[in-house]
Amino acid sequence: MSVLLLVEHGDGKVRDATLPAVNAAAKLGDVHALVAGANVGAVADETARIAGVAKVLVADAPHLDHELAENVAPLAAKLMANYDAFVAPATTFGKNIAPRVAALIDVMQVGDVIGIEDANTFIRPIYAGNAIATVRSNDAKKVITVRGTAFEKASREGGSAAIEQVDTGTDAGVSNFIGLEASESERPELTSARIIVSGGRAFGSSDQFHGLLDPLADKLGAAVGASRAAVDAGYAPNDYQVGQTGKIVAPDLYIAIGISGAIQHLAGMKDAKTIVAINKDEEAPIFQLADIGLVGDLFKIVPELTEKL
Repeated sequence: MSVLLLVEHGDGKVRDATLPAVNAAAKLGDVHALVAGANVGAVADETARIAGVAKVLVADAPHLDHELAENVAPLAAKLMANYDAFVAPATTFGKNIAPRVAALIDVMQVGDVIGIEDANTFIRPIYAGNAIATVRSNDAKKVITVRGTAFEKASREGGSAAIEQVDTGTDAGVSNFIGLEASESERPELTSARIIVSGGRAFGSSDQFHGLLDPLADKLGAAVGASRAAVDAGYAPNDYQVGQTGKIVAPDLYIAIGISGAIQHLAGMKDAKTIVAINKDEEAPIFQLADIGLVGDLFKIVPELTEKL
C-alpha cells in the first residue's frame, strides 16, 4: 500500500505536526511526502531526512505559496491516482485541505484518527472524546487526518529519501493570500510545549489572567493556554485556546488553573502525561481527570507557587 503524506511547514521548516503523521502513515504503507509551496527546497531536504519517509515529492511554484487549500487540494487529488491513501495532520492546515481532496476523488474522509488497526479500519474519538468509534471504510482510496498526540513523533534525522519534482498544477484563481496576523511569543508553541499552564474564566479579567499566569509560565519555561470560556471573555487570544474547538495538546505536564473541566476543554488536554488542577470548587469535573488536585483560591495559590519556584 502506498501513502501520500501532506507535509505541514512554515518559516522554511517542517512543523512538528508532520512528525507523528509520518509514523501514522507508515502503519499503512510506504510513505511518500508531498511538500507544496514556493521556494521549498530547504523544506524538501529536511523532509528527506525524516525517518520513515521513502520519497519526497516537491511541488514548487508561486501559486502554491502559503499553501492555499484551493491550489494544494487539486494537486494532491491528481497525485492520488498513484496512491492508496492520503494522510494529513489533524491541524487547521490539514483539516482545510483533506476534505477537499476527499471530495475531489469522491471518497469519504476519516477525521481525527487516533489509531490504525489495518488498511481499512480506524479508531477516532466522537462526542468530544466521550466515546471512541472504530470505523471501517470500504472506499478504494482512503483520506484521513491524524491526531498528532496519539502517535509517536518520527525522528527528524535518520532518513535518506529521494527527492522528486512533480507537476505543480495551475492557479485555481479563486483565492488570494492577503496577509497573516500571528501573535509572537518567546514561550514554546502550545502544541509542542512540554509544560502548559492554562487558565479559565475564574481569573476574572485579562489583567489578572496574564498578571498571574505569565510569571508562572516563565518560571516553568511553559506555554500559556486557556479554556474556551477565558478566550470568549477576552482574557486571552484565540490561539491560546485548548479544547475540541481549539488546540489538542499532550504535554508532559498540564496545569489547569481556575478551569472547571468542561467536556470541550477536556477533549483537548486529557492525553497529557501529568495533569495538575487548581480550583476552589472541590466538585469541579477537572479533579476527576487530574493526577494532582489542589482545592483553594487561585489568587493566593498561584502567586505563592510562583514565588517558591
